[in-house]
Amino acid sequence: MRTRKPFELLDNFIQPGTTSRLSIEVAKLHTNTPIQIPVIVSHAKQKGPTLLLLAGVHGDEINGIETVRRIIKRGIHKPTKGTVICIPVFNIFGFLNLSREFPDGRDLNRMFPGTKNGSLASQFAYIFMDKIAPLADVVIDFHTGGSQRSNYPQTRCDFENLTSKELCQAFGAPFLINSPLLAKSVRKSLTKLGKGYVLFEGGKAHDIDDYVVETAIEGVKRVMAHLGMKKLDSTIDPSPQYSIIKLSKWIRASRSGMLNVSITNGQRVEKGDILATISDPYGKFERSVKAPFKGVILNVNETPLVNKGDALFHIGKM
Repeated sequence: MRTRKPFELLDNFIQPGTTSRLSIEVAKLHTNTPIQIPVIVSHAKQKGPTLLLLAGVHGDEINGIETVRRIIKRGIHKPTKGTVICIPVFNIFGFLNLSREFPDGRDLNRMFPGTKNGSLASQFAYIFMDKIAPLADVVIDFHTGGSQRSNYPQTRCDFENLTSKELCQAFGAPFLINSPLLAKSVRKSLTKLGKGYVLFEGGKAHDIDDYVVETAIEGVKRVMAHLGMKKLDSTIDPSPQYSIIKLSKWIRASRSGMLNVSITNGQRVEKGDILATISDPYGKFERSVKAPFKGVILNVNETPLVNKGDALFHIGKM
């Protein structure tokens, strides 16, 4: 019987049946202290696909980071076939500063595929695309809502990409949303390379939500089972119910004021249902925010004060 070859990553050789913790040096602080991105690699003895679990592209999206942390802690990342690469915190600068962006204000998820000598965020993107991306067959990318906007657990993909749609269906989040590829995003760059891609959204920034995290972990287990990398736990439903959302819309504030939400995230609503009210603090006015069509609430703005034009709800058409 032929011996399986080691998995080569970052000039390291991970032997079959072992797990290694590597790191990429991507930059240095003003003190000349190196900034390194930890990468955990588990290489099975049997041949199979390579799965990349990526979190922390936005440094304040803690739910995704916690998801990958628990996956590593519980040993879920150790497959019986294939290889799993875990990057729990990609945007180290944002994570240290509890910020979505890099120190220069750039959004890493709008900098791909990056350039070798560009901005700091662009260099991060370039290193990832050069060193990590070519090795992955499938990517699961974990995100949350931002600015106090909480996403109900959901996966997103371009429905024309049948491979990614199949992977999202296997993941089994409560909602599967048709979402076009955004320019210069990591999803678009990796999709162009032919990678299968699952974009998971759940919860909000600066928060750890157990329901969201555990939903994501169950989804990862289903995808690994779908890829033949590991058997699915008997406690997990292999085919959970989910809703497909082909069209969705953001509902924005018609004026500034205090926001009082009347519905819950994930709730189904009818056309004309009151979702919230916006009022001034002096009792002069109160305006209702109504559902424009029959659908389901995918995202709720949880801040008590809003400005005209702020995104209040993301609603999917049923």
